[in-house]
Amino acid sequence: MKFISLFSGAMGLDLGLEMAGFETAVCVENDKEAVETIKHNRPDLPVFDTSIEEVTGKDLKKQGKFGRKRIVLVAGGPPCQAFSVFGNRLGIEDARGQLVFEFLRVIEETKPATFLMENVRGLLSMSITPNKQELLDDKKIPREYFEKGSLIKRIFEEFNKIGYNVDCFVVNSVNYGAPQIRERVLLIGNRFGYQAEFPEPEFSNRPKDNLPPFKTLGDAIDPKKGFIDSHPEVMNFSPRKLKYLAMVPEGGNWRSLPVDIQKESMKKSWYLKGGRSAYWRKLSFKFPSPTVVTMPNHAGTSMCHPKELRAISVGEAAAIQEFPPSWEFQGNTTAKFRQVGNAVPTRLGKVAGEVIARLIKQIEEHGRSKKPLCTHTITHLRPHVRTRTFWKDGESYSGDKCYYDKLNKADNTQLDPL
Repeated sequence: MKFISLFSGAMGLDLGLEMAGFETAVCVENDKEAVETIKHNRPDLPVFDTSIEEVTGKDLKKQGKFGRKRIVLVAGGPPCQAFSVFGNRLGIEDARGQLVFEFLRVIEETKPATFLMENVRGLLSMSITPNKQELLDDKKIPREYFEKGSLIKRIFEEFNKIGYNVDCFVVNSVNYGAPQIRERVLLIGNRFGYQAEFPEPEFSNRPKDNLPPFKTLGDAIDPKKGFIDSHPEVMNFSPRKLKYLAMVPEGGNWRSLPVDIQKESMKKSWYLKGGRSAYWRKLSFKFPSPTVVTMPNHAGTSMCHPKELRAISVGEAAAIQEFPPSWEFQGNTTAKFRQVGNAVPTRLGKVAGEVIARLIKQIEEHGRSKKPLCTHTITHLRPHVRTRTFWKDGESYSGDKCYYDKLNKADNTQLDPL
């Protein structure tokens, strides 16, 4: 089953879909180093190394050699910076934000049986128009454009207009066997009126769930468990940052430091509200990895190796994302981390691919649904996962203290999640 890949990046999503039985037919990606990565690993795969705005459905059908065959799937993750809750939330006025509608245009032009659109969870709360005073003062802008969630509502409406039922799943990769806590939004659409069904979590850290335990960072990158680092390049911390991280025990963070050192090292950030759990964070082999970031050597998003005084390497980050060990990233170290950090975990691609494969089987066996749907659903499948205890009742914790350890009270609301 051949599919079209948009916003391909380093092909994390595509590799996962391939594990589910799909075949990447053609890619669209305009990041120079990511294109080099695709061509290096898949020299025979057609790649449009330009903006998606310059690519038509006809171009994709031709280069993908679909002929008169129905396209079963178009998949991709429009760049999420404009929608990320950690970004500046510029929204639809930002050029990057508009790329989601380029994705929709390609769907309309290629008319695939199904589509998969991946994005960050912040997409669900994004408004069409940012709540900036100069925009709020503009009476020409409809007031509903400023409402929380108006963007995803608009996206659903636009897909419905062109005949697609859309099921939105808010998921976390760690629930399906990945060694990483990573929340994502997956939109699965089809134009045959069926409703997609995503599996319930298959792993858990809650005893009451009676499921296998989460995979851990140690499972992914501990040399004692057979890990061999094929890409040992590191974007390391500065000498100043290393000085403070040297004081943090494995599995700890800024809470592990004496208060005077906390203030000295964090400066104004010390006075901010919130857990700030990633500040001066040293990872632990006993827990799943936090979300892999594009720059693991920042103090506020620290991904310090549990045993060695350094940031995690490119190879370790790739293993956490579950790229095949043979997959070779191109470009300098910064570019490699950007590709790895921006990638969709291959595990989520595989699980989503299996969901879509079942949809396609329904379509092939029964054609259009007898009770066709053309609306949308949103399903949350335990996306917000807590595993770590960093701070409770005035006491800091490091090492392997679990969120559900007996030391915690029934009221867990004050704990700092990973």
